[in-house]
Amino acid sequence: MQRIVGHGLSISLDGFAAGPDQSHEAPLGVGGEKLHEWAFATRSMRHLHGMEGGDEDSVDDRWARRSLEGIGATIVGRNMFGPVRGAWGDSGWRGWWGDAPPFHHPVFVLTHHAREPLEMQGGTTFHFVDGADAALDSAREAAGGLDVRVAGGATTVRQFLAIGAFDELHVAIVPVLLGRGTPLFGHGLDLTEHYEVARWEAGERAHHVLLARTQRD
Repeated sequence: MQRIVGHGLSISLDGFAAGPDQSHEAPLGVGGEKLHEWAFATRSMRHLHGMEGGDEDSVDDRWARRSLEGIGATIVGRNMFGPVRGAWGDSGWRGWWGDAPPFHHPVFVLTHHAREPLEMQGGTTFHFVDGADAALDSAREAAGGLDVRVAGGATTVRQFLAIGAFDELHVAIVPVLLGRGTPLFGHGLDLTEHYEVARWEAGERAHHVLLARTQRD
């Protein structure tokens, strides 16, 4: 059965999914890169990005590998795709990941501004869609029965939580304090009505919490 998942969502101990002052030079915000050190220390994540080495068969590696398996399409917010704002014009921006992004399947970018699909090397094609519902419909069809992953950023995750889209979320809690930034869950978001902690496990560089949906309306 196809699911909508949020896997590998990293947050600081004080709840931030990105540091303050995000920019072209600091896309994850000041200090935000620390949130993903656990993942890039694993063999699974390094292999995905064309790098050698990394921890193999560690707790963190198992969670990283789990976050990548069975995904047929990904949804990202415009900020996760790049720093360009407003109409695309002739910016030529093709994403943070170079000519061969590490997705290898269709990726749907939320934006209010139309743009033609962008075909990249390695099987990734970026499609630009307006609205969460349109993104879900397109991603479900493109995934061909595999799961759809909402990869971020935090504002996009909250948007999909608000419409009850997720079947499962994996949150990696990293032992760092950012003080400021973009929170993953934010104020006033009550997860208790539809989600429960299904599993948690201490890894080498992060604590992993799996939230599973308890019911569908």
